[in-house]
Amino acid sequence: MTGLTEQLATSGMVLIDDLHAFDFVLDAGELRIECMDGRELKRWHFTAAQMAAANFDETQQFWAISNDKGSYRLVCLSAFSPSDEDDEQE
Repeated sequence: MTGLTEQLATSGMVLIDDLHAFDFVLDAGELRIECMDGRELKRWHFTAAQMAAANFDETQQFWAISNDKGSYRLVCLSAFSPSDEDDEQE
């Protein structure tokens, strides 16, 4: 099993407490996530130490991660993105 940082590096989307988030940044070991929940913009920030302390739950298939505001379930997902190859061929 790879670590959370390695999984995030190859993910196109995450679920955080069942909210889909395409807008996440992994920088210098820290993770920042933003997503809209209805009309509300939600933001999360996790330090490198909090990322390192995250635990993977094998039975539920999510990462348990905490920060100073609470504990969260994080799932790393692959997302499809449009390819520029089609535009170049046309």
